[in-house]
Amino acid sequence: MVEASGGYGVSHGWRSTDQLRSLGSQVLFGRWFMFLASTLVMSVAGATYMFGLYSSDIKNSLGYDQTTLNLISFFKDLGANVGVVSGLLNEVMPPSVVLSVGVVMNFFGYFMIWLAVTSRIPKPQVWHMCLYICIGANSQTFANTGALVPSVNNFPENRGSVLGLLKGFVGLSGAIITQLYHALYGDNTKALILLIAWLPAAVNFVFLRIIRIIKMPRQPNEIRVFYNLLYVSLGLAGFLMVLIIIQNKLKFTRVQYVGTSPIIVLLLVFLPLAIVIREEYRIWKAKTTLPLQDVVIPHNNQGSVQLVDAQPSNEGVSQEASQEEGSSWCKNIFNPPERGEDYTILQALFSVDMLILFIATICGVGGTLTLIDNLGQIGKSMGYPTHSTTTFISLVSIWNYLGRVASGFASEVFLTKYKFPRPLMLTLVLLFACVGHILIALAVPNSLYFASVIIGFCFGAQWPLIFAIISEIFGLKYYATLYNLGGLASPVGAYILNVLVAGRLYDKEALKQLEAKGLEREDGKDLTCDGVQCYRMAFFIISAAALFGSMVSFFLVIRTRKFYQGDIYKKFKVGTTSPTTADNDHQSDMAKKKPANGVLNSSSSST
Repeated sequence: MVEASGGYGVSHGWRSTDQLRSLGSQVLFGRWFMFLASTLVMSVAGATYMFGLYSSDIKNSLGYDQTTLNLISFFKDLGANVGVVSGLLNEVMPPSVVLSVGVVMNFFGYFMIWLAVTSRIPKPQVWHMCLYICIGANSQTFANTGALVPSVNNFPENRGSVLGLLKGFVGLSGAIITQLYHALYGDNTKALILLIAWLPAAVNFVFLRIIRIIKMPRQPNEIRVFYNLLYVSLGLAGFLMVLIIIQNKLKFTRVQYVGTSPIIVLLLVFLPLAIVIREEYRIWKAKTTLPLQDVVIPHNNQGSVQLVDAQPSNEGVSQEASQEEGSSWCKNIFNPPERGEDYTILQALFSVDMLILFIATICGVGGTLTLIDNLGQIGKSMGYPTHSTTTFISLVSIWNYLGRVASGFASEVFLTKYKFPRPLMLTLVLLFACVGHILIALAVPNSLYFASVIIGFCFGAQWPLIFAIISEIFGLKYYATLYNLGGLASPVGAYILNVLVAGRLYDKEALKQLEAKGLEREDGKDLTCDGVQCYRMAFFIISAAALFGSMVSFFLVIRTRKFYQGDIYKKFKVGTTSPTTADNDHQSDMAKKKPANGVLNSSSSST
């Protein structure tokens, strides 16, 4: 036990009740369970990618034309990617507050859409619907920031794997929610809107206090754990893929959905818990075998214990540095530090590297989002069966996941082993996306199935690469804000390519078809276009945009080639060791000399 006297106590060994938590507490408050909680939050955070499933309900129930529907889709993409508010909030508040705001916004936005589509409230104006979907979609940025940013800070040396897995689960969430939706509501797509209103909000609420930044020594086997989690997620993706193929061949009833998918899907989603328990048990067991030694432990007013280094305090120096930085922040906007060091928000915002990434994201993500948001209309205009829309959405979701984990893990391996720069991989992904866009434009038989796979993969692969590049070039100090600034390019690209290009060309062709039939458009009725020509010209333009984006991205490859040839993780490798070794070294140093303040501060990693 720890005896307190004047705010300090003496612990006779590391096995004190204050220092040694139960295994259950170790699991619940450890880094790995925190990461598992983040994956669960991400696994229901991709409702914005399911717009194609319920967009027809919005269009038909409210009598919109395609341009208006694409305008609503743009505000969905705007909300889903303008995360500056969540990033700035994360700079000053804990992740639990960020996630809480997302819970409220998610439920309010989608619940209001459900009320409008089901005629439970008077028909809203277009700007009302744009506002509702923007609020609902913006909740995704709060989930991403609140879960992803702490995870990257907890595992900085494996950020590619972390980003790949977490963003991968976002991509997979569309298929997961689709299976749960069919089991709960059958084929009632209006009820899907209600599901995506309450399900993500409930999951975020459950893990509010679990997700946080945890400072502890690095483990040498971290990458092995990430690979184990990857294998489980691949099994989930494989099962969903097989299930989707079967469901496409055999039209399932609600009873068949209940009997085949939700139980197995949920088991696979929670299977990583076994990996987490095993890993946290190893850490807990290592702590129980530490050698006994008297350690002085300071207590704060709340009785919590905190780990600090046994070295002279530099608090005064840090405060002076902060004051100096605060007074000269506007003088150094155009004088940034070396790549890899911590940029300020304005230094990163006005850098050429960020501008290049911004343009490449506009061209790449904007084009892929156009396909994802218009899958329902594209399939209908090309003559695909109505139930195939669910297949397209699920294919995009699964390959979106595969693209994210593949780019995250592969770029990490290629970077560490072969010095293969991430910007070059981004260039290759943008080139590959051109193939999917051209397949839509040419409208060859079954091209939409292949295009859904290619575009889903490319859309997913871009995000871990973009966000990892931002963290590597501009540092982690303001990553929560910079991460969201990088996402701002997505709605810009969606507005240009989806609303101004695809939407207007679709409506133009639809009006031509009405005129050819000698008809005029009736007010309050949706505008429908049939045939491959509805989207042909739009996707030729989108293909050219993706090609231009790859050329811009290659310019970043040239600018950063020397940076990626070096060891970009060097500053994170200091102190990389196992918990046992770290604690023993810490005690050994204490035996040799006393710290400047005469106190060793020791605690668990979860506070």
